[in-house]
Amino acid sequence: MSGGWNTIESDAGVFTYLLDNLGVKDVQFEELLSLDPDALAQLHPVYGVIFLFKYPTDRPYRTEAPLDGTFDHAASEDLFFAAQTIQNACGTQALLSVLLNKTDATSAGDPEHVVEIGPNLRDFRDFTMVLPPEFRGEALSNAELIRDVHNSFAKSSPFVDETQRQQSDETEDAFHFIAYTPVNGTLYELDGLQPAPISHGPCGPADFPAKVMDVLQRRIARYDATEIRFNLLAMVRDLRIRARELGDFELLAREERKRNDWRFENALRRHNFVGFAGEVLKGVVAAKLKQGNDGKAYDSWIEQGKEKMRKRIEERKKSAAAAGGGGEDTIMQG
Repeated sequence: MSGGWNTIESDAGVFTYLLDNLGVKDVQFEELLSLDPDALAQLHPVYGVIFLFKYPTDRPYRTEAPLDGTFDHAASEDLFFAAQTIQNACGTQALLSVLLNKTDATSAGDPEHVVEIGPNLRDFRDFTMVLPPEFRGEALSNAELIRDVHNSFAKSSPFVDETQRQQSDETEDAFHFIAYTPVNGTLYELDGLQPAPISHGPCGPADFPAKVMDVLQRRIARYDATEIRFNLLAMVRDLRIRARELGDFELLAREERKRNDWRFENALRRHNFVGFAGEVLKGVVAAKLKQGNDGKAYDSWIEQGKEKMRKRIEERKKSAAAAGGGGEDTIMQG
């Protein structure tokens, strides 16, 4: 990886092990497939949610007043809020916006919602809390440990340097991560591209599922009805802890299998298979050429491959049309 920040996927396994590698204990992420408050409440204790959405390019994003809620400029003195100063870091910045506000019972709301963030992140929080938000963002962008852990979950590519992606590149849609979490009795929207935390009114841990879902419903309603590219991840306590407390061995086994799957998928992200695919292709070509027949076997194989590719392209076009243009994995470009 280069010295910049690479893009990472909006994925529960990526975010869970990103925090684990930073030294955070007993925290995991769960993807939410609906905006049902009960689905979120069942994951209790819930520390906050990370919301991924399409970044609007048809209007200014940073405005004098938010479209929902109110700016609370004074709140930055008592909670962790950092201005986003670097591209591609918004996913990690969003999860830190939740995590670094759960270090004591006062800010978290009660002792059950306090998280052990580990010595590295505690040192980072202690150092940055005396700084204004813009300098906290600069400190994050230059935090080598956090950047290295973040980049370790980027998809490996021998062809693209994600750190050199131009923000003015209009060939792809851009996406952005923000955080919602209750801090000091208030529901805050923490978005590093906004000038201050956005208050959505009084809220404690018990009220959070219902209140945050109301806010998200209003936010999504502002998009065109055909826009479906959203992703919502909940930051919760490790579900294996609950399984052990309740003696629910079925849940424990399911969660252990999930962790194994996440570890396998994260390992795959660290490797590119171009060299392997090249060797396989060379072997297949050599085998076809050995069949002789004046090269007809090789030519026939090429034509079969082209025909299969044409059919796949047509099937994808039909599937995309039936789904209203959705169906692709979402990668952050914040």
